[in-house]
Amino acid sequence: MGRTPSSRRALARLVERHPDLGLGNLEDLCEVVAVLETRAGRSVLERAEIVRALLEEAGDPQIHRALLQTLIPGIVSVCRQLRFGDGIVADPSETVSMALGLASELLVDWAGQSRQYAAPDVLSALRGRLRRWLLKEKVALRAVSNFDQHDDPADEASPLLARLHSFRGSQYDRVARLTYARVFEGRSLREVAANDHSAPGTLQKELQHFAVRFLI
Repeated sequence: MGRTPSSRRALARLVERHPDLGLGNLEDLCEVVAVLETRAGRSVLERAEIVRALLEEAGDPQIHRALLQTLIPGIVSVCRQLRFGDGIVADPSETVSMALGLASELLVDWAGQSRQYAAPDVLSALRGRLRRWLLKEKVALRAVSNFDQHDDPADEASPLLARLHSFRGSQYDRVARLTYARVFEGRSLREVAANDHSAPGTLQKELQHFAVRFLI
């Protein structure tokens, strides 16, 4: 965002549309983000009103970014409440990245709305979306990644087999065949990765994402 001319123009539009916020003495959106910090001297109600206005104007990409930056501490707090996906996601930073993406999507969806408690509302909705994502990742982990225990291969007549066959000849042919080897042939992740000339960790993530997107 920085202190670019577009940031200053976005602030000017914000001040013009919301003159009661007391932002007329600021120069750009960086200063708006700074004003929203708890130590900046604004009251809780004043900060809430500024965030409400930012959400109303979040259709502007510059204001969208400023609002997302303002919410980062809360976004990290949501990740902490969900233990950063511990036991589901190997790298906590992946959970934070997903949370940032989901929060950005929320701001797009809610841009133009006037919410008295905009920040808590966004973070509450984010918690729900992030929890659902983690649950899907957990299901994928169980469905695709637990075959290192050499369980019996899956039933050949299962609906999953038909769905995998539907990807033959498509851009997902390779990952579908690898999923088949894991699920229906009971091959270990290491064996499948070796045959594919790929790293086991990378392949595991690829299979998980394929399962979440197409098989669950």
